[in-house]
Amino acid sequence: MRTVTAAHVAMYRGSRGKLGSRMGRMPVLLLTTTGRKSGKPRTTPLSYVEDRGSFVLAASNGGNPWFPSWYHNLKARPAATVQTGAQRMQVAARVATAAERERLWPKFVEGFKGYESYAAKTSRPIPLVILTPEL
Repeated sequence: MRTVTAAHVAMYRGSRGKLGSRMGRMPVLLLTTTGRKSGKPRTTPLSYVEDRGSFVLAASNGGNPWFPSWYHNLKARPAATVQTGAQRMQVAARVATAAERERLWPKFVEGFKGYESYAAKTSRPIPLVILTPEL
């Protein structure tokens, strides 16, 4: 999986987001976090939903019982970098409130029906993470 992710990141960056910026109907961004243990930058391509000037991510991890590494990294260090297309920006991360999640979750399912099966597959809650650009 690391090889596929590395190839996706290289393609996205090399094309300035012209390639690899969509997964089906969902847009894709590159999220760069700081590894909570290693302190090294970690970049992951992720589908997202836009909401009120922020980017929203689902920490679904394909419905696996554990949270994705990027989620743990953001919990430890909420400052990150996002690339959408050719644009890069600093963001601050926070977990959506219950009311925000209730409002935003249907947007993920609308963009990709697989999110319903991810939620059904796991007993853990799938948090939504809101990334707000820093001005």
